[in-house]
Amino acid sequence: MNSNHFAIKDWSEDDKPREKLMLKGKQALSDAELLAILIGSGSRNESAVALSRRILASLDSLNSLGKMSINDLMNFKGIGQAKAITIIAALELGRRRRAEEKVELTKITSSKVAFEIMQPIIGELAHEEFWVLFLNNSNNVISKTQLSKGGITGTIVDMRLIFKLAFENRATGLILCHNHPSGSTMPSKADKDITQKIKLAGESLDVKVLDHIIITETKYYSFVDEGIF
Repeated sequence: MNSNHFAIKDWSEDDKPREKLMLKGKQALSDAELLAILIGSGSRNESAVALSRRILASLDSLNSLGKMSINDLMNFKGIGQAKAITIIAALELGRRRRAEEKVELTKITSSKVAFEIMQPIIGELAHEEFWVLFLNNSNNVISKTQLSKGGITGTIVDMRLIFKLAFENRATGLILCHNHPSGSTMPSKADKDITQKIKLAGESLDVKVLDHIIITETKYYSFVDEGIF
């Protein structure tokens, strides 16, 4: 064994997250212990659990950890490229699982349901994306489609493509969704203008625009709830 590292099997009994998970179940582990399992081993002077605690103490949430790049993680002493990649891969799997779970909420009964479907997909992005939820007569989601992907300052929406997809999906209604990487949910003038244009086009084509939702990491803005529609 490398004298500069000690594996989980060499830790004290109170510092063995793998064994703790097997004996007590995953719910018994702290965030730091779960992260330590991904890291695998620490250094001569610091266990993986201690390293994990140090990483998490520098962040405000697990969501912040999920946004970190390989280089960001490697800035922590004790985290090399392989460990950074393992952490990023694990957190991405968790994000995708959460997104799949929200897809099961297919019937749109409120703006909150639409937010819950789309937040795992675009809520934590560092750039702006514009998506559309296509609905049938029962307000069930037929499909969800990314219309455009832009920089942090905005994105471009092609109205013709929106209604082309609506017809292809035989949708009778749609909900516009885009994220604000800044964290602000307030709509810009451009947001309001494009919403009005799409709404008017939908009226002439008998496809109802039911709402436009601006999504951030933890909250959202609904044009309908705020009385803009």
